[in-house]
Amino acid sequence: MGVTMAVVALAQTVSKPMMRSRVFHWAEMKVEATKTGERRAVFDAPTPTLERFECHITTLNPGESPHVAHRHPEEEMMIVKEGTLEVVQDDTTNRVTVGGIIFCASNELHGLRNVGTNRATYHVLKWYPHDLIKAEVK
Repeated sequence: MGVTMAVVALAQTVSKPMMRSRVFHWAEMKVEATKTGERRAVFDAPTPTLERFECHITTLNPGESPHVAHRHPEEEMMIVKEGTLEVVQDDTTNRVTVGGIIFCASNELHGLRNVGTNRATYHVLKWYPHDLIKAEVK
């Protein structure tokens, strides 16, 4: 029991290093195939002002969605790099094309789908403040 408690205590003190200023090159990002297209993990780390700051890039094949519409406590922004997305936010549906920006507020229902005939790629930025209320609101 004492060893288990020590391991748990050590795990709680070990955290990801603080993210500092840097550049992320497209050619250096590892591409992970998914059932709906592909994904590139860019970063996921604490910053001086955030408990966690995360960025990934999703590419969806035509007609695909990354997941069903959902809600979560963190806020999220998506920037369309290529293609045409349909985004549902609560009771509103919009089409977003190249250069468009989608903002999803905390605990608001949102989902998207590639409605174009080509692949759609978008950058996702999610931030988790230190005082984020972690319980989801249904």
